[in-house]
Amino acid sequence: MSLPVFIHPGLGSSQAGQPVYLSGAEGRHAVTVKRIHPGERINLIDGTGATATVTVTKTSGKDQLTGTIESVEILPAPSPRVVVVQAIPKAERSELAIDLATQAGADEIIAWQADRCVAKWDGKKIPKAVAKWEAAAQSAAKQARRSRIPAIRGPLTTKQLAQELTGAISGPESNGRAPAAALVLHEDATESMREVSLDAETIYLIVGPEGGIGEDELATLRGAGSQAIKLGPEVLRTASAAMVALAAIGVRTSRW
Repeated sequence: MSLPVFIHPGLGSSQAGQPVYLSGAEGRHAVTVKRIHPGERINLIDGTGATATVTVTKTSGKDQLTGTIESVEILPAPSPRVVVVQAIPKAERSELAIDLATQAGADEIIAWQADRCVAKWDGKKIPKAVAKWEAAAQSAAKQARRSRIPAIRGPLTTKQLAQELTGAISGPESNGRAPAAALVLHEDATESMREVSLDAETIYLIVGPEGGIGEDELATLRGAGSQAIKLGPEVLRTASAAMVALAAIGVRTSRW
């Protein structure tokens, strides 16, 4: 049976036999929601690749847990690194998109304010919206038992995204591989995921909004070095497209 998973930052330097303490929201989840008791074993992840197996020695109040570390495992970062550029979906699908992309292994998720996005992040809405995506990523990482939690940033406009892609793609090669590649998921593309080269250190996976990517936007992204590809004959919802593409990349590379 899988052990319950909770988030605890900074586990990379921890060692077996050391005490560890959980409090706050994660402590409350363990003590009050999951009703973890002394003697039980749990897993702690730090979001950057470390997983600790812990024996609980004490709980108190509603959110205080003490344990002893049994072991710490640190997994290397997957290669290639995949950055999901997610056009901001409608409210009811926004957090679902992050949940699915996190479960499928996204290393970073950028919110993209595409022209045809119905939802708009601006002004005071941005910190709250980013926090919701971060919470969705954390929850999905625990569910998927991932030791790495994707960072969330943005929103970027199409112009800002194109500038980032240009800089990333034009960088120096590393270990004989291109520094970056950018793939735009598009229903009218002629090249499929199985045909495109994935020999890059970082892959940007660009997912459009419900209304699709406009011609001008697609031209801007192509001008920045992106390549339009299709996943298959079906047109996927914006919330599930990244998950399917990540699975395809996982099969075609050493990520899986």
